[in-house]
Amino acid sequence: MTIAVWVNGKLVGDEPSISALDHVVTVGDAVFETCKVVDGEVFARERHHDRLDASLKGLGLPVADREFLDAGIDAVLQEPMEFGRVRYSVTAGPGPLGSDRGDGKPTYIVLASAVPRPEPTTAISTVPWTRNERSAVAGLKTTSYAENAVALSYAKERGGTEAIFANTRGELCEGTGSNIFVVVDGEVLTPPVESGLLLGITRELTIQSARKASIPVREVTLPLDILTTADEVFITSTTRDVQAVSRVDQRNLTAPGPVTAAVAQAFKQHAADLA
Repeated sequence: MTIAVWVNGKLVGDEPSISALDHVVTVGDAVFETCKVVDGEVFARERHHDRLDASLKGLGLPVADREFLDAGIDAVLQEPMEFGRVRYSVTAGPGPLGSDRGDGKPTYIVLASAVPRPEPTTAISTVPWTRNERSAVAGLKTTSYAENAVALSYAKERGGTEAIFANTRGELCEGTGSNIFVVVDGEVLTPPVESGLLLGITRELTIQSARKASIPVREVTLPLDILTTADEVFITSTTRDVQAVSRVDQRNLTAPGPVTAAVAQAFKQHAADLA
């Protein structure tokens, strides 16, 4: 897999490009966004930029230089790309070895790579760890992803492609890189922001697209065990779009179910206009 890399204004190859003292290296002090790329075009770019700035503010860092970021995005997308993703990060810059920050300038990193198109259905696994809805970084898209890496490995060992967390109250929360929806008696339900989830761009567009198509959707607190009884389950993310779930742990579901299929079609029809 070829990955195009741009760091602080320069396309780089295998040569060193980030300081070992950068706070993203020492303590994971950075935020990032991942955008879908279709036929060389970045989907919902401004929405992702807005969320990046919200995450930076949440960490107490200055908002991003969007013109500089866009230059990096354009640089890594010089080669034709039918389907892929671009990931960009803004770090706190070089700093001390501990949690204290230095006074260095932020580091800007942009990566791009083609990826396979998503499968129509997938399997997910719940995990024994929780999201902390009261965390200082709840709802922020930071690069501190170690717990996600552990959880995703756990899910893959059990045949899943995504791990699903509850929060500390035992409520359904989110995946490592996705949001989760269930269908109960024809109604689409998804956890609210108060559960501690990251508000996904695709989640938001899915809700808007479904409502535009007169499909009922509610954001509501749900117990984790709703996954054992829900009629349908689907997840959303940047490159998955709306992906039906055919298995939750050891429970098999018909996928896509009729409501999930309708939501997926609504997303396909309306998301580009809403973005």
